[in-house]
Amino acid sequence: MTDSKPSPTSSMPSTPSQPSAPAMPPTQSKPPAAGNGTQAASTRLSPDSLSTAGTSGWIRGIVFVALFAALFIGSSFVKSAPGAAIPFSLQTFAVMLTGGLLGAAYGFWSIFLVVALTAVGLPLMNGPGGFAQVFGPTGGFIWMFPFSALLIGWACDRLFTSAGSKLNRMKWLLLLLSMLLFGVLLVYITGVPWLAHVSKSLDFAGAVQAGMVPFLPGDVVKAIVAALVVAAVRPMLPLIRPGKK
Repeated sequence: MTDSKPSPTSSMPSTPSQPSAPAMPPTQSKPPAAGNGTQAASTRLSPDSLSTAGTSGWIRGIVFVALFAALFIGSSFVKSAPGAAIPFSLQTFAVMLTGGLLGAAYGFWSIFLVVALTAVGLPLMNGPGGFAQVFGPTGGFIWMFPFSALLIGWACDRLFTSAGSKLNRMKWLLLLLSMLLFGVLLVYITGVPWLAHVSKSLDFAGAVQAGMVPFLPGDVVKAIVAALVVAAVRPMLPLIRPGKK
């Protein structure tokens, strides 16, 4: 009987197995933080886009200034009794609309542009133009028109606190009061004394009778209509005030 010999492989010492590397935990993606959508939207507003938005706002403002300047010019040619020293016209109505709809800054520049061009000689206010018209019998009214639009716009900028805002009854009454004070009374404060100063045949009482009394009822009606129009239209206009986004 032959003895069984151990195989060479069985006599070799077994080498210890190398420990396997620990498994790395799978990486987990962080959930998006709350408000990332808003932050992403805000980061998309690059300086170039903000500059473009500001430029387009100024362009829109210039367009509105030109449009309401044209409205003021057109209203100057709607007159009754053209030969009278102080004819009836729609100038004050256009001034109220301009200040109420454009606001203080653009309202002022829209009317001032027409007055300045009239002073240099352009016949934009249904007259020959030049200093003869601006310093004539109606000069006191003409000078005050830009400031009337400025103050009406100032009041409306505070009554319409945001884009699309509408007026309640109390604010509408304040709007009407601003039309009467800045669109009617303020214009007479400079217009009537200047008429008395320029006219050689009228004293102050005569200037009141000739340049204020016949026009006051119509101006009150214009103020009421202008307040109604501004209250209805301004909430639908884009925000065009300088410096506002």
